Amino acid sequence: MASQDADAPPRVGGRPLDPRLLRYARASRAFFVTLGAIGLAQTLVIVAFAWLLTRAIVAAIDGVPWPELAGILAPLAGVVAARACLVWLREFVTARASARVQAQLRTHLVDAVDVLGPGWLASHNSAQLAVTAGRGLDALDAYFGRYLPQLVQTVIATPVIVLVMWWMDWISGLTVVITIPLIPFFMILIGMSTRAVQNRQWQTLRQLAARFADTVRGLSTLTIFGRQHRAVASITRVTESYREQTMRVLRVSFLSGFALELLASLSVAIIAVSIGFRLLDGELTLLVGLFVLLLAPEAYLPLRQVGVQFHAAAEGVSATDDVFAVLDEAREARRSRPARYHAATPDVPARSTFPRPPLVVRGLRVRYGDRTLAPVDFTVDAGELVLLEGASGAGKSSVLAALRGAATFDGEATLGGVPVADLTPDRWLAWAGQHPGLIAGTVAQNVALGDVQADLSTVSRALNLAGAGELDAAHDLGVQGAGLSGGQAQRVAVARAIYRYLRGAASVIALDEPSAALDATTEDLLWRSLRRLTDNGATVLLISHRTTARAYADRVVRLEPAEVPA
Repeated sequence: MASQDADAPPRVGGRPLDPRLLRYARASRAFFVTLGAIGLAQTLVIVAFAWLLTRAIVAAIDGVPWPELAGILAPLAGVVAARACLVWLREFVTARASARVQAQLRTHLVDAVDVLGPGWLASHNSAQLAVTAGRGLDALDAYFGRYLPQLVQTVIATPVIVLVMWWMDWISGLTVVITIPLIPFFMILIGMSTRAVQNRQWQTLRQLAARFADTVRGLSTLTIFGRQHRAVASITRVTESYREQTMRVLRVSFLSGFALELLASLSVAIIAVSIGFRLLDGELTLLVGLFVLLLAPEAYLPLRQVGVQFHAAAEGVSATDDVFAVLDEAREARRSRPARYHAATPDVPARSTFPRPPLVVRGLRVRYGDRTLAPVDFTVDAGELVLLEGASGAGKSSVLAALRGAATFDGEATLGGVPVADLTPDRWLAWAGQHPGLIAGTVAQNVALGDVQADLSTVSRALNLAGAGELDAAHDLGVQGAGLSGGQAQRVAVARAIYRYLRGAASVIALDEPSAALDATTEDLLWRSLRRLTDNGATVLLISHRTTARAYADRVVRLEPAEVPA
């Protein structure tokens, strides 16, 4: 599914530093304090270097004795070493800070998706979200390693160096004050264009990832209908568009670098010419003139580097905009909804910590955009198996989607008197859908998904109850459960739901067409297993179009395909 914002207009402009970074990535706060201290030390070293180098050159011209000259060169060597150490320290700090901030933002992003729920996730493209969380946040290396340090260095170094130049030679200082605003002015103009181009490139990359993921998932269907060549052509067009956007970014980057270098060079040239004429007229001493001339490029360098590094960091900035949008949405969701019920233990909580059945549904009407399905009423108590049946499109799967938070609904749905909207589904619902949703790993890892360490005896029991006792729990599966037949994959998914109930990680078992790919014998074995579980106190909500399930159900709820006014 393509993202709904894949073709949204790019954001233009932007602040040098988004305040949300400080809110969502606490590691960045200490990072800026450390950068400020390093930047101040580097500024002082730059001034000391220029002063000592000037004194050494003037002393050599004046022919001072070697011991006196050596007394200047020794501190100069120390300053050079200090400058190198500070550069290394800044690289070390930025690398660590970048890694910590990336980890924090990824953690917050996962938490935000959990807060927003399956319904929100179903309306967004998972491939684009993966690109943002992966490559997008990886691009923060350039943002933290180059752009932000240079930004902090500019804020500290430029005013200090300009003040020193003004103190030594007010004419040169005034020249810098007059010419230096031209650089940020052109940086803003070029930066706006850069952000627009970079955002288009980033959106094209996200669109490419989504298109490729959709094509891979539906490749067998496309091949059967002879549409695979059109899919390839579509990916080729998006890839070509991404190439063109990348080249535009490079052109703007080169233009920006040329413009900034030209402005800085002309400004330094003006200062140099002014100093030269005043040296000839004797208005300025060589010591002062050379010192100011050595500092002049350093006054413009931080601003120039900010403009250059902005291009390298632009992809990371675009990615963080997407991450912050999700985090802001989750933040608003937390404010607008009551606190969700969480069990006391994060791994495998005791069943007594959950709200206990009955599961009561009254007047539940699932909403999909401007469509609203007919209301549904039923109750499932402990030790009961309730069967939902009905024609295709009646809304059977939609009821489960509403209970697990993947669809919005009106009406009432409570577990033990607690609204299910206030419960996190992973803390009360053992669910198996029509798509197995298996992952690469062993059969045991798929069955025990969510547990830090699989309980192999419970895994074996769950597989037997699901009619998959013949499967080796240590058998490795490929991506999306490759290596199993459709029926085996479906039984592993059912075993996963049963495992969660047996481990006490859920109080209700909900199965959506669990026998769709099973033969009659295996299907009967599954029905008998579910009946045994309910006779032992389990609460089971079953969706099936198989009439054989009726014989094992305590109650049958018939849904009819109908819509009601929204």
